[in-house]
Amino acid sequence: MKKEYEDLLEQAKIDLPANKKMLKHLKKKNIDTLFQKYHEKVFEKIDCLDCANCCITTGPMLVDRDITRISKSLRIKPAVFEANYLRRDEDGDWVFKTMPCPFLGSDNYCLIYDVRPKACREYPHTDSKNMYKLFDITLTNSTICPAVALILEEIRVINPIKIKNEKRLDEYGGE
Repeated sequence: MKKEYEDLLEQAKIDLPANKKMLKHLKKKNIDTLFQKYHEKVFEKIDCLDCANCCITTGPMLVDRDITRISKSLRIKPAVFEANYLRRDEDGDWVFKTMPCPFLGSDNYCLIYDVRPKACREYPHTDSKNMYKLFDITLTNSTICPAVALILEEIRVINPIKIKNEKRLDEYGGE
């Protein structure tokens, strides 16, 4: 992962209280438009292939359609796919047995990109409708995905929130 991305994630951890407060104060009617605007702007700068932190650290939940689609692509039966790659988590959902993702290539390309799980296709969810319903996961994702961290930082520039004793890394390069 690029140092710049690591610094964004480090700053995002520091910024969690301020970002939580900022999200709480956003006007509901403009949220989707605001996030869409910054989603597009940020993904012009952030290249997922230079990062892949979501694929390394955060496994997706797979639904039956995902299992069927991926199994078909791999030319194996769904039960074989489940036995070889999946486990049930504490909520009873299908997730990968191991992380990093077993389909993440050494070049950060997804080996099943065209049939990847829905959760992967939609990640990091910053261009979703009804973003206000996704604020908790957005805060979590800001510590995993540098794009989300940067989106929240950009939004905070136009919606400044003051937090006591707030720390800032000096332009992503240490304190």
